[in-house]
Amino acid sequence: MAEVNSVNWFEIYVQDMARARAFYEAVFDIALEALKLPDGQDDGLEMWSFPGDMDRYGANGALCHMPGAPSGPGGSLVYFACEDCGATGDRVAAAGGRVHRGKMSIGEYGFIVLAFDSEGNMIGLHSMQ
Repeated sequence: MAEVNSVNWFEIYVQDMARARAFYEAVFDIALEALKLPDGQDDGLEMWSFPGDMDRYGANGALCHMPGAPSGPGGSLVYFACEDCGATGDRVAAAGGRVHRGKMSIGEYGFIVLAFDSEGNMIGLHSMQ
């Protein structure tokens, strides 16, 4: 895999999206942008992206509201860049973790896997293939 930054995306889980958006927009003097989900992927997930440029240095991210995903301690999710997140996810169990959601398409943004590490922390794996 080419040299890339290890972390390429973050998500901050919230319970009240309107309240959270107002907070982050006021604190950082920014406007968040709604992210469109791929067709057929409406399982209650709502995402609002922070301003950013995927071609520039640093990780971008979004506020997320998803049923069953709490805010507060443990309410943030870090995504690690992979050549193929499915292949990386295949190594999770052998290393002492557990896959929560296998490789799935996120449309034009590539693919993700959600997994728990050996300590019970959820992490994300992301790739474009």
